[in-house]
Amino acid sequence: MTEFRTPHPAAGRPGLSWLLFLLLAAGFLILSSYASARAGGLPDYLGKVQPGDLIPGADRFGEIEGEPPLAPVYKGGELAGYAFLNSDFTNSVGYSGKPIHILAGLDRDGTIRGLKLVDHKEPIVLIGIPEAKVVASLNALIGADMVRVAAGERQAPQVDIVSGATVTVLVMGDSVVRSAIRIIRSGRLGGKATQGMAATAGPREVDDAVQDIRDWQALVGDGSVRALRLTVGEVTDEFLRAGQPQGADHPESADPAERFIELYLAPVSVPAIGLSLLGETGYQRLQERLAPGQQAILVAGDGAYSFKGSGYVRGGIFDRIELLQAGQGVRFKDRDHTRLGEIMAEGAPDLKEIALFIVPRDFDFEVTEPWGLQLLVHRRVGARDKVTLPFTLGYRLPERYLKPVAAPVAQAPAPENAKAPAEEAALWIRIWEMNRVPVAVTGAAVIVLTGIFFFQNALVKRPRLFAWVRRGFLLFTLVWLGWYVNAQLSVVNVLTFFNALVTGFAWEFFLSAPLIFLLWASVAAALLFWGRGPFCGWLCPFGALQELANNLAQWLKVPQVKIPFGLHERLWPVKYVIFLGLFGLSFYSLALAEQFAEIEPFKTAIILKFARGWPFVVFALAVLIPGLFIERFYCRYLCPLGAALAIPGRIRMFDWLKRYAECGSPCHRCAKECPVQAIHPEGQINVNECIYCMHCQELYHDDQRCPHMIEVRRKREKFQKLSSGGGKGPARPVITHGGVPVGTPEPVQTP
Repeated sequence: MTEFRTPHPAAGRPGLSWLLFLLLAAGFLILSSYASARAGGLPDYLGKVQPGDLIPGADRFGEIEGEPPLAPVYKGGELAGYAFLNSDFTNSVGYSGKPIHILAGLDRDGTIRGLKLVDHKEPIVLIGIPEAKVVASLNALIGADMVRVAAGERQAPQVDIVSGATVTVLVMGDSVVRSAIRIIRSGRLGGKATQGMAATAGPREVDDAVQDIRDWQALVGDGSVRALRLTVGEVTDEFLRAGQPQGADHPESADPAERFIELYLAPVSVPAIGLSLLGETGYQRLQERLAPGQQAILVAGDGAYSFKGSGYVRGGIFDRIELLQAGQGVRFKDRDHTRLGEIMAEGAPDLKEIALFIVPRDFDFEVTEPWGLQLLVHRRVGARDKVTLPFTLGYRLPERYLKPVAAPVAQAPAPENAKAPAEEAALWIRIWEMNRVPVAVTGAAVIVLTGIFFFQNALVKRPRLFAWVRRGFLLFTLVWLGWYVNAQLSVVNVLTFFNALVTGFAWEFFLSAPLIFLLWASVAAALLFWGRGPFCGWLCPFGALQELANNLAQWLKVPQVKIPFGLHERLWPVKYVIFLGLFGLSFYSLALAEQFAEIEPFKTAIILKFARGWPFVVFALAVLIPGLFIERFYCRYLCPLGAALAIPGRIRMFDWLKRYAECGSPCHRCAKECPVQAIHPEGQINVNECIYCMHCQELYHDDQRCPHMIEVRRKREKFQKLSSGGGKGPARPVITHGGVPVGTPEPVQTP
């Protein structure tokens, strides 16, 4: 490419070509935005389903009514319930950055009777994971009594997680549940659903005057303390009923009658209950810790299963229990927990685990309303795999502890179409809490890599140490980021980001994949300093797999192929053509572009670890095998993600890679030894192709291999020899300036 030699007129204006590209992209965005604005809602999708798909036995839809819209569903002349579209009521943006549209049917009792996935752009459903598997997971919501969920008497139903499609499935289930809760609370269903919600009305408060101390039997007898008792056999039966036979095959004990857990629950911030269970001293200490209006609960258990588990020791969070109310939940952290040695009530059993939990202040918890504690039962079915089943212990404060509010304050109802920010944020917050350890490890790795770049000069002067540092980091990238936590970035992320700008940017979607979000944030920052090199050369699991495989091939003496630079120049633009093709195709159909994005073998080789259909495996091997002979063959010539990163990488602010004036004229050593041929024979580094392996920087400081440094070393040695009198004739004094002999050449650096 002549731009490295004698710049042609356009070479001095690189920004002009990119400005033209951005203008064309903006035109596509406007057209796509217009098309997106014309996308319809409930009326458009209702014609794609039969009434009986949403409510069994129904035969027709009525006129759509209200805002957000509901469609009455009739059985003959009788109103059987209503149909709604989840995206009309709540955020349903999935992995693609576009809403997932699901039609659902609610009968007049507030029970979900049917679901139909009518439209989506999810790449992980379109490619690799059967849609039927995702739909089967969503069908776990059918039959759920949403009135009791809306009233806080029962936890929100959970969809079954599908490996590889976690975010998509969680968003789907969460959006349907939230939509149903909003509809029921609005009173638009009528019938028993409205009556059930009305029965929970009436403001009440805890009667602090009730402070009598009672024994254990009395507390359990009137429901002040609630209990959940399960045997191993009962848990096994529940796994079978839930369609998880692998969980049933791994019981905790061979004896099904053995006690699995005996779980007790009580709100000890209620004076009479707290005084009875904690004693006067313990209750007073609790009151000193509680903020005004804050609540605390006691959880105690015994049996083969621990409600605490060991997750809180590693990650500081109790992942087996969750406090639930009004369809929302919160998990306790170690700072909320106090271990108790015994229960002070007379006649209380000797229990193995007794814990006091203070309800976090940011969780809107009302002890006078129905609530519950969900227990997640895990059974391991392999070295790393486990199945999970939820059990819920519901709680309603007995009437004896309550009194009517003296002066109830009327509250204006929120607009029906208003979305509660706390509810919208809850899903991604839960996902981040579930991934605290992976986020911490990945964040630490990014910090270490930043240190490597900032102190690169000290490292590359020690080539053997640097080689171990680099290979060790690549091994971490492949094993941890790639195969273990599946944090492989993809060109699909780039396409969905641009489409999100068109369809409505929402941080909640991007935050729902913590490691991907963290890596993209790191890549964005690195582009300003170093270009695309930090990701392509260090943080890409598939790139790490290629380089480590090539290192192994070289160690086994596999012959390496050196592609002529002229041919290399004509091959590396191929990946830019692939990216621009995918980018343009995404404006016509994101789903189609995501299918063609399978030119990336990342999902096959990294996410699914080659456990995929044979055509995908054959393709992945087809791009890996040439890499044994040509280092990073795929990265150099085919990777659309590398091309996508190279384009904004041109805006980098610093040149960290040092060069001598002699580089390329007459010396060509760096160009010949660059693993990816990113250095032009004339010496300039093509940062668009550079993976920042720093091999050229090792040579830059090596006075045994770099011709320029060899010459500097020889002159220095000659001066030292003359100054020590080692030559013929008397020793001549050496004139120095600043401690450096005059006449000693210094390295010349060019930007």
